[in-house]
Amino acid sequence: MFNLFRSSKKDRLWDFAGGIHPPEMKTQSSTVPLRHVPLAETFVVPLQQHLGPAGELVVQTGDRVLKGTPLTVGQGRSLPVHAPTSGTIIAIEPRPVAHPSGLAELCAIIQPDGEDRWCDRAPVADYRQLEAAELLKRIQLAGIAGLGGAGFPTATKLDTGKQIDTLIINAAECEPYITADDRLMQECADQIVSGILILCHLLTPHRTLIGIEDNKPEAIRALTHAISGVTEVDLQLRVIPTKYPSGGAKQLTRILTGKEVPHGKHSSAIGVLMQNVGTAFAIKRAIIDGEPLIERVITLTGNAITQPGNVWARLGTPVEHLLNVAGYQRQTPQQVIMGGPLMGFTLAQLNVPVVKTSNCLLAPTASEIAPMPEEQACIRCGQCADVCPVQLLPQQLYWFSRGKEHQKAREHNLFDCIECGACAYVCPSHIPLVHYYRQEKAEINALEQQANQAAEAKARYEARLARLARDKQAREERHKKAAVVLPATDQNAVQAALARVRSKRAEAATGSVISITGSEPDNQAAIAARAALKAEIRQRKMAQSSAGSDNQPAQPIVEPTAETASSTEPDARKAAVAAAIARAKAKQSAQLSKAAPAATQPLAPHASAIQSDAEQTHRVSTVNQSATPVVDNTEPDARKAAVAAAIARVKAKQSAQLSKAAPAATQPLAPHASAIQSDAEQTHRVSAVNQSATPVVDNAEPDARKAAVAAAIARVKAKKSAQQIESQSVTPNESEQR
Repeated sequence: MFNLFRSSKKDRLWDFAGGIHPPEMKTQSSTVPLRHVPLAETFVVPLQQHLGPAGELVVQTGDRVLKGTPLTVGQGRSLPVHAPTSGTIIAIEPRPVAHPSGLAELCAIIQPDGEDRWCDRAPVADYRQLEAAELLKRIQLAGIAGLGGAGFPTATKLDTGKQIDTLIINAAECEPYITADDRLMQECADQIVSGILILCHLLTPHRTLIGIEDNKPEAIRALTHAISGVTEVDLQLRVIPTKYPSGGAKQLTRILTGKEVPHGKHSSAIGVLMQNVGTAFAIKRAIIDGEPLIERVITLTGNAITQPGNVWARLGTPVEHLLNVAGYQRQTPQQVIMGGPLMGFTLAQLNVPVVKTSNCLLAPTASEIAPMPEEQACIRCGQCADVCPVQLLPQQLYWFSRGKEHQKAREHNLFDCIECGACAYVCPSHIPLVHYYRQEKAEINALEQQANQAAEAKARYEARLARLARDKQAREERHKKAAVVLPATDQNAVQAALARVRSKRAEAATGSVISITGSEPDNQAAIAARAALKAEIRQRKMAQSSAGSDNQPAQPIVEPTAETASSTEPDARKAAVAAAIARAKAKQSAQLSKAAPAATQPLAPHASAIQSDAEQTHRVSTVNQSATPVVDNTEPDARKAAVAAAIARVKAKQSAQLSKAAPAATQPLAPHASAIQSDAEQTHRVSAVNQSATPVVDNAEPDARKAAVAAAIARVKAKKSAQQIESQSVTPNESEQR
């Protein structure tokens, strides 16, 4: 009875909820044989073409590569990419890639040399002689990812570690326009079956099922003929009704086995594993032929293409190159879709390359697929929920996605959505529901990534604190073990030494001087010697000052100290005030002399004016000497000579005025003699003040300064004598005229 029940279920098929029946539009390309495309001028190979991290780059700009040379290496979910042809790497830089965002990713740009030479390959004659680990390694090194559209690393998917009851080969290809798998099965059915046998050798399933829709009669005949001679494994071909999306992993599993994949888990949790027919073909080429994944079949279709069909396209070939080969007629506005009309996305530019997950390039006209109408408000009709194959609530997910309610979207199983587009296809308001779901998934993934990074940072910080605590405890334990217990006598000696050190530090803090021997130093002798030296220098300077003043009382010269240096500023201010007062008095005297009558007192006012001018000149020179700080003492004679010459010129001018004003008959010699005597004394006093006001720095040249002063006095006397003789020769009439 049990065997009868199993036989009745052997060929049974189940159905899944929802689904749609859009126009198939497959005959445009399914009836045309596969053809090869000429090499492009340049190949743009993205370093990441699968679901997972990119591999590590192993080439650099300027390297020459052969066909099949690895450009990156990786482990686990990181798959390598390979050179699609032989040539030179001319650049490694970010380029736009085939993605809905249109963002740039790091790519290797290869300029082909036209030879298309293969690198060294390692084919396997009998794969049954290899262990499962070796086969998985070869599949991983070949860079094989799922070619059905997801792009999950195949080696990682096969290495489940669980017993697989049913291996399913997905040949449904349910989306409209796409016929890449259909044409591959028609022409390469035998190689696909060889790849299926390699998978059976790896997984040892109880049965292997090939699910194919009934709208592919030619492919069904080719596969039936290819599996007719297979006897070592239980390989069955199941033809299923055409319904979109029957090619989904969970939907096809439901159709063929009647089992439901649990929420949040993979099909391997129920003993089922699924692979695409294109992936099985790539596994055969990687193991038996030793060729990595560098090309795949791509459908070129749409009414804007004059030569539709399926072609072998090298990975990295620009989309524009493929469209030109197929006779693409540019439309206004331009609309080229990578993928099918339901799950594909429109390309923003045509210079992007094809990758491992590219299976179709659709170029429709405006009459074939009209541009997306303007989005309108949801009318809550519920049609999206009726056609959802995963039995979700698309309307609620739409509101949660628009409102950024991430937690509610997750609770309503947003990540179970397979993005088939059936909900958007039937929406009467033309709402692009799948776009909202994709954006919401991306935002949730970004938030989770940030949370994971924060958790990792916190874990690292806590681990660091724990490590520091362990290190501190280990140090303390080492110190305790290394500590030596001293005898009582030694401990007393140590305490006494510490007490002496503390006492010395206390004395140093209070300002006491501690010598090396412990007693205070005796500096009395040094202090006395320094005082005697200062007294001797002071006496020598006083003697020099008295000798230079010529019978003037000697003024002691005090060495500039910190106290006396601060008093120079008030002396300078006093000198400036005295000079201003002197100038005012001189001006008043001049005005008085002009106002007085010349006949009554012909000589006295002029004499007094001359005397006042001489005194004023003396005071000005004294103020200048006292107010000007002597900075450079190396040239005192030059400054003194200049002052003396200035005084002599002033006195000569005053004498000339006096001689012109006085009558020649009365007192011809006495006033001039007295003036000359007064001038000489005034010059002597100026020189004495200069010598007393200027600090004597160089004591080696006092005679030279005295000689210079004497010479200046002699020149003044000689000039005034000459003026006196000249004035005596003037007649009374001339003096009156003057």
